[in-house]
This record gives sequence, structure tokens and C-alpha cells, in this order.
Amino acid sequence: MDEIAVSRFKATCLAVIERVRKTRTPIRVTKFGEPIAEVIPPTPEQRKAHWLGSMAGTGRIVGDIVAPATEEKDWEVLKR
Repeated sequence: MDEIAVSRFKATCLAVIERVRKTRTPIRVTKFGEPIAEVIPPTPEQRKAHWLGSMAGTGRIVGDIVAPATEEKDWEVLKR
């Protein structure tokens, strides 16, 4: 693990953080040679599955898809 003095880290903080992000290698920050902190890359974000299309391929067609679901005699609207 690379080490950097706290005074140098303070002067180049943004560049150090960007280097850690790009190279994915942590850096230890030291004060008088003693470690005081570590800058580590973030854990990768897990992408949430998009809900559109999430049920694709799970349906099954059983029977006639055009015919009514019930008999016509059971329909309230036709009983007039």
C-alpha cells in the first residue's frame, strides 16, 4: 500500500482521491511516519434491476386468448 504524509495529502487531496478512484488501490495517510487514515476506493454499486421487462418470459398462455373468460349467461349487462 502506498503511503503519503498528511501535509502532502492536504495539499493534493483531490488528486489523491481521484488516483484512488481510478486505480482502485488504497493509500495510507501518515503523520510523523505513523498511519492515521486510509483512503480506500468505494465498493462497487450494485445496480438495481429495472422493473420494465423484469417479468419477460415468465407468462404462459393456456387455452384460447380471444374467447370470453365466462359464459355470456353470467354477464350482468346482458340480463336486461
